[in-house]
Amino acid sequence: MTETWDDVNEQVKAEWKDDTTPFERVYEIVEQTHDGQSAAEIADRALVSEPTARRHCKTLVNTGFAETEQDGQTTLYKRNSDRVLMSRIRELREEVNRPELLDSIQEMKAEIRRYEDRYDVVSPEELAQQLDADETAGWDDLTAWRTTRQNLAVAQAALAYDEASHQLAV
Repeated sequence: MTETWDDVNEQVKAEWKDDTTPFERVYEIVEQTHDGQSAAEIADRALVSEPTARRHCKTLVNTGFAETEQDGQTTLYKRNSDRVLMSRIRELREEVNRPELLDSIQEMKAEIRRYEDRYDVVSPEELAQQLDADETAGWDDLTAWRTTRQNLAVAQAALAYDEASHQLAV
């Protein structure tokens, strides 16, 4: 007999529930949450009760991992974007030495200039206004340009963080 997708999904959920604590499941869900979600939505996804989700979300807010926003009477929880950014900056600082970081920044700036020249625009947002829906290559370039711009900002922040750290150590 062939298993259906529903059977497989239920099995994966059951294994996840058996192998993790309620706090770990809530943490994983919040970690993936860019837009705020209610405690009820998080509880449903984390396979816990709403009071349990709310309690663990409050703990995550108190530790700075998560943040809240209000939607009328409902409190929405999401990961703390500043914390995620600082983690990315620290990881980059630890994984790449200063000369490699400088080379990478120069390469990303050159890549951005190539997009600007290729499309005769100054930003991905301006390119988006010019593209037709069926221009697959243009949309792919737009996505790559945005990603490069984000990576450049993180690399520049890591460089600035590194410089500030050295100045404070002196």
